Formats: sequence, C-alpha cells, structure tokens
Amino acid sequence: MKQLNLILIIAGIVTALFSCSPEVQPEKEAPKFISIDGPNLKAPDGSNFFIKGTNLGNWLNPEGYMFQFKRVNSARWIDEAFRELVGPDFTDEFWKTFKDNYVTREDIQYIKSTGANTIRIPFHYKLFTNEDYMGLTHDQDGFQRLDSLVEWCREAEIYLILDMHDAPGGQTGDNIDDSYGYPWLFVSEKSQELFVDIWKRIADHYKNEPVILGYDLLNEPIATYFEEERAMLNAQLEPLYMKATKAIREVDKNHIVMLGGAQWNSNFTVFTDSKFDEKLMYTCHRYWCDTLQANIQDFVDFRDSVNLPIYMGETGENTNDWIAAWTRLMIRNNIGYTYWPYKKMGSERGMVTIPTPENWDLVVEFVEGPRSSYAQIRESRPDQEVDKQALLDFLENCKYRNCSKNPDYIRAMDLEP
Repeated sequence: MKQLNLILIIAGIVTALFSCSPEVQPEKEAPKFISIDGPNLKAPDGSNFFIKGTNLGNWLNPEGYMFQFKRVNSARWIDEAFRELVGPDFTDEFWKTFKDNYVTREDIQYIKSTGANTIRIPFHYKLFTNEDYMGLTHDQDGFQRLDSLVEWCREAEIYLILDMHDAPGGQTGDNIDDSYGYPWLFVSEKSQELFVDIWKRIADHYKNEPVILGYDLLNEPIATYFEEERAMLNAQLEPLYMKATKAIREVDKNHIVMLGGAQWNSNFTVFTDSKFDEKLMYTCHRYWCDTLQANIQDFVDFRDSVNLPIYMGETGENTNDWIAAWTRLMIRNNIGYTYWPYKKMGSERGMVTIPTPENWDLVVEFVEGPRSSYAQIRESRPDQEVDKQALLDFLENCKYRNCSKNPDYIRAMDLEP
C-alpha cells in the first residue's frame, strides 16, 4: 500500500511539473524550394516542374535596341547620350522613374494570368555597389528593387530566376554586359572578388525565399569574337562558377545554381565536373536558327550526359510562327524556357508592346548621330523641351496599363493572353 501511495505521489508531481511547463510548440515547417531530380525539376508537391515564362529585359539592364537605338547599345552609352541630350539632372530623374514604371505589380499579375510559372530578371552588378548607375551615384537600390519584385512574385505565386546580366569587368565583351569590349572578368582578380561577393550577399539575403527558383550566375559569358584567346578565357569559366557557388553555399544551401555555357550560353564543352555541387542545372540560349531537332540536339546530348536539367534562359525575337515551332521543340525535349523579352517598344515580338512616343524619332536621331566632339553635340541637339517631353511620354507609355497585348505571340509561347 505504501508503495502504491509513493507511485501516486510521484505521478502527481510529474503531472504538476508538465502542467506548469510552457506548451511545446511544433517545429515551423521549412520553406519549400524547387529541387532537382535527374534531368527534371521538382515542385514542392513532388510533381515535375517545367519552366514556362519570360524575361524582364531592359528594366534593370537597359539595352539600346529596346529604345530603338542601334549604335548606342549599352547602358553606359545610353546614359551618356541622354545626359548630352537633356542634361544630368533630368537624366537622373528619368532613370529613377523608369525603374518605378517599367515593371510593376500589374505586370507580374498579368504574366501570371497567362499561365506562365517563371520570370527571369536580368540585373546589373552595379545595383549592388556604390558605382554610378541609372540615376544613383551611391547607395544603389538593387535589394529594394528585387525585394519588391520578390513580393509581387510571391503574391502572384510565380517563380523568379535572378540573372546577373552585367558582371564586374564584363563577362561577355559586348554591349549586353555594358563592358569595355572585352570579358575582363576572367583576367581580373579584383572583378572576380566583387562578382563572388555580390552573389554571396544576394544569396544570404534570399536564402530562405522559396519563390526564387535559382541563381543564374552569368549571362552569355565570353562572346565568339575572341578567337585567339577563346581557349584561355573558356578555361576560366568553370573555376569561377565553382568559386561563386562555394561562396553561395556558405550562406545558402537551398537554391539551385544555374550555369550558362560559353559563347552566348551555347558551348557546354567547357564543363568538366557536373558534381561539384548537389543543386546544379544548366542554362542555354539560342536565337535565329531553324526549328529542327538538329538545332537543339547539342543541348539535349549535354543534358543527358550529365543527367541534370537544362533550360532555355533566352530565346525569341522572331515571328509568331517561329516562336510556336520553337516552343513545341522545347516542350518535346523537356527543355523549359523563358522568352526574351516581356515588353518592347514599337514591336510585337514580346508579350506586350510599349507605344512609341511622339517625336521619339528626334531622340533616336540625336542619340545615333555624330557626337564625338562638343561642337557636334551642340549642333545636333534638337529642342530640349521636345526631347524631354518625348522621354516623359516614354515613361508613361511603358506602364502596363498603357501597353498593348500581343495575343498571337503569347499563344505561340504555349500561354493564354
């Protein structure tokens, strides 16, 4: 009897102790990320995930042809031309408003409504430095701009790929990387350190954000022009990817790292080790070719050889018939895609078209005209008030509500307008 009473007393004490202790909270479920399964991507629910979407080109990395310029084709040159046309103060304000208007929550909601599931966002490395870029000379707003985009994508339930389109020193050696005509990144230790540092900071900032599908480390590295140095430059690409990936993994083990091939994301023979990280995939680009199996077979062969996913980060800039045939080809070969670009001025080769402002031809004429001396700048500059109004009209026209949709193009992308 005494033994029974002792047991009851002990049981009562244990019960009292547990009743006084704070309630044990269940562990918070970890965020769900897109994952890799052989040549396929997997959604958080375990189903295959096939990338279908578009690129927000020109927003955070201006390109001349998007403004209907030809010779003046990089962000730095466009900025210089605008300053000569309408002055530095107006140009600074133009770029700030451009970033506010060119892509907004409405654009992301519309892209999602078409059935797209992924957006690729090209950005300039200067957005994460104190270098002079797009109206700011210090305290660049890269994280603020991307944070807003991430929020809009989260609301719309659409994935986001971060693409460094313009790297320190330049990774391509042409206008698209806003460089000085050579891929200095691959021969500059200082540029490589900055490249790695920026990606590590980005990865640390977004390490727990599942709406981000992955990090596209470099856009179209090493152009085809450098024939004598190509082998040397190509040999630097994979080691630089490894260095950046190692830094990313110090802070972020969740996201996929995407590796683009050399020579416009087309040459994958430069890769020797597909196992240096557990979450790798590859990204290819191809424009202006036939829509035959032969035109994509090199990507398929590489994908099969490494048994990892490959996706078409950029393609397009063609007729609706070509887009439709190319889309069918990619779907048939299990190669997801983000077409280039989402919007474009005066062209239906995009999901939406920006109306060309009145007197824009005067802007083009000055920008493309002779400006190699101060005398030429003075002599060729048109009426500044007319120019300013044309630029202001562009800022208004580029808003989603003022753009026109291109339903046939969108259907060709296997989406619904």
